[in-house]
Amino acid sequence: MFAVRVSVLCYLLPLLSMSSGSAEEENPEFWRSSAQNTLRSALSRKLNTNVAKNILLFLGDGMGVTTITAARILKGQLQNRSGEETVMNMDTFPYVGLAKVYSVDFQVPDSAATATAYLCGVKSNLNTVGLSAAARNGVCRSQKGNEVTSILKWAKDAGKSVGIVTTTRVQHATPAASYAHSASRTWYSDADLPTSAVTGGCTDIASQLLRNTDIDVIIGGGRKYMTPKGFPDPEYPADLSAQGQRKDNRNLINEWLSMKEGKVARYVWNKTDFDAVDPEKTDYLMALFEPGDLRFDVERDRNMDPSISETTEKAIQILKKNPKGFFLLVEGGRIDQGHHSSRASMALHEAVALDNAVARGLELTNEEETLTVVTADHSHAFTFNGYPFRGNSILGKSPIFAMDFLPYTTLMYGNGPGHKITDNKRPDIRHIDTTDKDYVQQSAVPLDSETHGGEDVALFARGPMAHLFQGVYEQNYIAHAMAYTACVGTNQEHCAASAEPDEIPFTSTHLGSSAPDTPLGAVTTVMLSALMSVLLH
Repeated sequence: MFAVRVSVLCYLLPLLSMSSGSAEEENPEFWRSSAQNTLRSALSRKLNTNVAKNILLFLGDGMGVTTITAARILKGQLQNRSGEETVMNMDTFPYVGLAKVYSVDFQVPDSAATATAYLCGVKSNLNTVGLSAAARNGVCRSQKGNEVTSILKWAKDAGKSVGIVTTTRVQHATPAASYAHSASRTWYSDADLPTSAVTGGCTDIASQLLRNTDIDVIIGGGRKYMTPKGFPDPEYPADLSAQGQRKDNRNLINEWLSMKEGKVARYVWNKTDFDAVDPEKTDYLMALFEPGDLRFDVERDRNMDPSISETTEKAIQILKKNPKGFFLLVEGGRIDQGHHSSRASMALHEAVALDNAVARGLELTNEEETLTVVTADHSHAFTFNGYPFRGNSILGKSPIFAMDFLPYTTLMYGNGPGHKITDNKRPDIRHIDTTDKDYVQQSAVPLDSETHGGEDVALFARGPMAHLFQGVYEQNYIAHAMAYTACVGTNQEHCAASAEPDEIPFTSTHLGSSAPDTPLGAVTTVMLSALMSVLLH
């Protein structure tokens, strides 16, 4: 039987591929010309050795290489193209590397340990944020003395403006690692703290958002962790699950506003008010669009919640007024959540949305002075398989049935909720629309929630010192390399000769004025010498 099926497969595949591709692709000169263009582009590439005035870090949570490839095809197919030849915005970045994502205690990491690595420059343990590996998951007493700070704080200490934009709650693992120190990533509000943590003097992540670092722009979800228990949500007043959760009766939103006396600080929770925020007249912005995480992009109420491209744009417009520059973390956090539920369509649409935000970031900044990095924290147990012919829907089925004479999708999961076996048979999906946003891909191992993957993740870089991100490296290297490019944190010896004389101090813009951008200029021979010393040792 197996031999018969292989024979049929070998016969059918050439027939299926006869109509694939375009006529020009059948001409070898098409591919030779394409390769020569790529070669000329590579040969003409010049190193940008400027100091990075700004750093834009785009983080696709769970955006492994398979997700990037599949999202690329989806993006093209959404534009009525075949898809495979599509060029993502992140694909245009000239420098690419691979980051090793394991945590100190696990081969396959979570978003807390990875965020601590690429933001704080230190590898740590699963489920802990902003702490070294000497801290233990959920053990409050292990926090003291093991706190580590992030590049967001280093940038703020250097006089830059800083911000976080996420599609999850702003207290979630990725953004939390930029400002909080917590033995548990799930201590969102004080209601989440166990008794041992309360008596041990540990504080929740939401309260640390106000206390630890003066963050200029905070955009995402997470309203319910900021308000007192039972406090009605402005958007869902009748929804008990959306109500405030804090047991200490604090309203952190009001506290945040009161802390900004003398500055123009705005809090908004809907798109109308968000759109009305004038970046030129705003010093601080907190925008929380949902009680918890934001909606998936394909389910987003476009009248109530802006897209990640729109939030990225507003954040940059506010932050770039600082003549010393800015650091901005933009997280496409729900890529990960789509994968956990094994809904590939949701995950891929989130990745496409993030790539659109990357384009907006590039449009609003100058590559000569802005380092832009796109990467992931980890991947997922996600596969792109079978023998689909060219242009087949990325969310569709393989044209060749499996050995059980049933079809299968070309996107599948190694584990997850899609494992459904009845009478020793897989579900028959011949009449199922697998492109539906809610379709759950099949998996090999039954789990309520699909797991992360442990392979290296890709990093794309462009702008000042982007060449430092080539090769294969530990994930914690990313924070140090970004800091080096911008002369924040340690390794600042190379920065002295590039300092601007008589720098204009950054002041409030509450009168509507904005200080002009002051370019930092090219790095001098001293900086190049120091850089070569680092690279050669």
